[in-house]
Amino acid sequence: MTVTTLGARERMLLAQRASRQIARLDDAAKTALLGAIADAIDRDSEEIVAANRVDLERGAESGLSASLLDRLTLDEARVGALAEAVREVAGLPDPVARVLEEKTLPNGLHLQKVSVPFGVVGSIYEARPNVTVDIAALALRSGNAVVLRGGTAAEQTNAALVAAMRSALTENGVDADAIQTLDAFGRDGATELMNARGIVDVLVPRGSAQLIETVVTQSSVPVIETGAGVVHVYLDESAPLERASSIVVNAKAQRPSVCNAAETVLVHAGAAERIVAPVVAALHAAGVTVHGDDAVVRLADGIVPATEEDWATEYMSLDIAMRVVDDMDDALDHIRRYSTHHTESIITDDDAAAERFLAEVDSAVVMANASTRFTDGGEFGFGAEVGISTQKLHARGPMGLRELTSTKWVVRGSGQVRG
Repeated sequence: MTVTTLGARERMLLAQRASRQIARLDDAAKTALLGAIADAIDRDSEEIVAANRVDLERGAESGLSASLLDRLTLDEARVGALAEAVREVAGLPDPVARVLEEKTLPNGLHLQKVSVPFGVVGSIYEARPNVTVDIAALALRSGNAVVLRGGTAAEQTNAALVAAMRSALTENGVDADAIQTLDAFGRDGATELMNARGIVDVLVPRGSAQLIETVVTQSSVPVIETGAGVVHVYLDESAPLERASSIVVNAKAQRPSVCNAAETVLVHAGAAERIVAPVVAALHAAGVTVHGDDAVVRLADGIVPATEEDWATEYMSLDIAMRVVDDMDDALDHIRRYSTHHTESIITDDDAAAERFLAEVDSAVVMANASTRFTDGGEFGFGAEVGISTQKLHARGPMGLRELTSTKWVVRGSGQVRG
């Protein structure tokens, strides 16, 4: 039976079998394997870009949003960046077999708590071909097999990427079934993946709030939740204008379709008269539409009046909401109500205000005087990332190699029995 005739469950079982070989690979073997995958992606760049053009044409015809088309797009430079990201992962320290705790009991038993692979990592995501490569690379580097469901919007692109990566495994004597895709099975494949408890060890969703909610509520496989990004930048009373403008524009406009892009700017009332109009002007110059409350409408030109819905919206486009708040307490209350607990940043010259914000905001990443665009596994030095976890169990924030491992206790004795 060839792989093309296999059902979704059979493919996941093959990944589970292959995971045993991946778990046995040592550091040098995994490093070499990822280097071969990067070379294969570079080698097949033309085929990958051609496949991507098919997806882009179909996406444009079906009315895919500009933000999703941006996420979907792979040109030669972006394919090269994917290969380079794999090489960066290859160069990271092996997260497996780290001794996390060690002790010898009075009876002579020697105990070690060591890091081990999960086994099979699954991911469901939308129109994000970079995730196909990032998660596969991180899974293999951490000793895991991977099962991917990348969505119909990127089906041709993902198929070309998976084919390149699987060819590298085969050429290096590694079971190619360690990388599986369920794209051909559509939504049924996603459903089977969510119900593959006992085969798939952990599932990571990447995409819209609706997709993530569906996976979290319907999956029997343990899920690491990656949340939507209703991300806030708070301009405190002492915020320097130049710093505030440059950070807000970067956080919104540098790449508006990603989850760490700013969606709401909160401005301290004491700074509003001097800071709202120039920050709005800088945003307008970057092509951003500002949705503002009554105070912002009064202080700046060209504002779209904000509605209640704007405060809870992840635009993923060149749109941003702006509100004037009474003080720090008001800003913190707004963030508590509307944040998705992804990333929030304060711009201030007041150290005490910065420290209070960093201590009281309950998000995966909190910043002072920095663009929210830095919430990223690559920027944090993790290489590629699995996702940005907004939950509090196991992993939180950008997830790299260590977050794809679990632990086990290794006990060595010399004949001890319990009395």
